[in-house]
Amino acid sequence: MSPRSPPTLEDSLREMFPEEWLRQTARETGLIIRERKIDPVIIFWVLTLSFGVRLQRTLASLKREYETESHKIISDSSWYYRFTPELVEFLHQCVIHGIEELAKEPGRKLSKKLENFQDVLIQDSTIVRLHSSLADKFPVARTRKVAAGIKVGVMVSAVANGPKTVALYSEKTAEIKTLKIGPWIKDRILLVDLGFYKTQMFARVEENGGYFVSRIRKNMDPILVSVEEGLSKTKSKEFAGKTVSECIKQLSGKDLDAVVKIKFKRRVYKGKQKQDEMIVRLVAVYNDEDEKYHIYITNIQKDILNAKDIANLYGARWDIELLFKELKSKYALDVLETKNVQVIEALIWTAILALIVSRRIYSLVRNSTTHPEKMARYTQLRWSTIFAENVSDLLTVILHICGIQRTFETIYGAFILNSQSSVLIPFYH
Repeated sequence: MSPRSPPTLEDSLREMFPEEWLRQTARETGLIIRERKIDPVIIFWVLTLSFGVRLQRTLASLKREYETESHKIISDSSWYYRFTPELVEFLHQCVIHGIEELAKEPGRKLSKKLENFQDVLIQDSTIVRLHSSLADKFPVARTRKVAAGIKVGVMVSAVANGPKTVALYSEKTAEIKTLKIGPWIKDRILLVDLGFYKTQMFARVEENGGYFVSRIRKNMDPILVSVEEGLSKTKSKEFAGKTVSECIKQLSGKDLDAVVKIKFKRRVYKGKQKQDEMIVRLVAVYNDEDEKYHIYITNIQKDILNAKDIANLYGARWDIELLFKELKSKYALDVLETKNVQVIEALIWTAILALIVSRRIYSLVRNSTTHPEKMARYTQLRWSTIFAENVSDLLTVILHICGIQRTFETIYGAFILNSQSSVLIPFYH
């Protein structure tokens, strides 16, 4: 029996987003019923692999790309009105499907110390600035100028090496309201940014069988119940009953691993709000770079992760900052100057789709190479540059397999017809 040949990039992407699935989803979201002339397969790949990697940056150039690939000519105004709520929902469903597909084929495994956990999750958000005329619909949180913005909330999965959930909110929406804790958190670790800091939320994570790691707020100074590790018995007894700030002054660069009690208020229920308290682990690790202690709270036991392990794990939050940088610098998330809300939402989902496709190819290349140590040199940002530079060829190959082939005649015809058009529609239309 001959060995199975490795999958090609185009086959892998078509397995991720099959033609039939794209057409069925277009029917279910109403895209095909309303837009009979639009081929959902072509518009999906043209948007994802053209605008998503900045090859095409105006609606007019996207229209020309679609005409070249579909062999159909569409008027400028007709193309502009293709950006409907149905197209937005179609792209949104594609994002949800793409995230599910990424999760099926994990990009990396957790380390041995974390093998009993299902995943490490990082929640955060980034603001996308919009045209100032949308200030009433998308008001910003704080500004003296007329401005508009939309908040893109993302939860990143360490195992899938990509987004787990993506949602859009008003910029004024508080961070904590973008994170709903439920049974899904069981056996997973959530790395919490200070914007999401709320003891109430930590209690819900624990009650649902999950785990958390968070930096402690500056105004928090809990009292130590006991010291678990790192100090002599005499010093440990001394520290019990003192505040964290008092203990830190006496550490002299040593790590502190202790148990503290935090008081908090439960959510209002039937008009009443109960006081409660929570016992958590507190870890203080001296950071040489900042020349000060970084203090964390967690419910992960010390026999699983020691103090420095907790600090290193929390450092993985940098991954989501890099993801936002990748979305904005490589996949055009910051190029949204249009006044049309449907165009804005469609292009946000398009940027996320470009990221998902890039992560799938990165995983495929890394798992196929005979020299994984060389692939390790490529950070996600470095890989995204390679992806963007070669994506035009990928678009041609994928559509060719779908039965759509570029020829000199079709490209020339599209250029001629577009040169006769006197109207160009930029994104700020």
